[in-house]
Amino acid sequence: LLERDDISGVVITHGTDTLEETAYFLDLTIKSEKPVVCTAAMRSIDELGTDGPRNVVSSVRVAINSMAIGMGTMVCLNDEIHAAREVTKTYTSNVATFDSPGYGPLGIVDEDKIIFYRKPLQRETIEVKQIEEKIALYKTFTGDSGQILKSLPQIGFKGIVLEAFGRGNVPPKVADTIERLIREAGIPIIITSRCFKGRVLGIYGYKGGGLQLEKAGAIFAPGLSPQKARIKLMIAMGITKDIEHIREYFLHSKGGQK
Repeated sequence: LLERDDISGVVITHGTDTLEETAYFLDLTIKSEKPVVCTAAMRSIDELGTDGPRNVVSSVRVAINSMAIGMGTMVCLNDEIHAAREVTKTYTSNVATFDSPGYGPLGIVDEDKIIFYRKPLQRETIEVKQIEEKIALYKTFTGDSGQILKSLPQIGFKGIVLEAFGRGNVPPKVADTIERLIREAGIPIIITSRCFKGRVLGIYGYKGGGLQLEKAGAIFAPGLSPQKARIKLMIAMGITKDIEHIREYFLHSKGGQK
């Protein structure tokens, strides 16, 4: 569709709950420079103050605007424009639910005017061959023994995205499990954070600290939310099962390569 000369851009309507994941998948896999805009409604058409029609109109205005070319996949609701990589749903019911913590919006829709403040800070495209669906998203917790994590490959999961604490730290027993899964089972484990701002980084050297995980072969996903890191791992493992090759896909995130 985007290859057609008579198409300026595409607007996709979607449910709000997983919109950010779909938007990020499209941002990673679509090669066209034409804008793709994902939108939704927090209030259904039969509710007072429904936001759906306005969101669709605003998204169309973004999609046909020449300034949106090269911006990648975007999310447009509540007259704000967000980059697919940066945006997340922050509120269960408020119409102003979508935000880009630590980044802010790309721009706004002001009636019929589109105002861009900036470009996406990081963009990249990956050639999709197939998708590895058996990717687990695991959230660690205080006192975690690592037993649940240990069982994931046994029930068929091929890769794991782990939501750690802070900079990318886990309980000591979880660190031991991570090391064994990587060394003995060849399972790629991606480290993300429960924090919605900031980057994961292997700097703490204590038992369970990020530095230990990095030395054990875990892969850090700087700037990616757990759910988006899972999308990226699904794509990467559709290309290769080699942990070091997979690591390269996440290292590229640091530099915003396109």
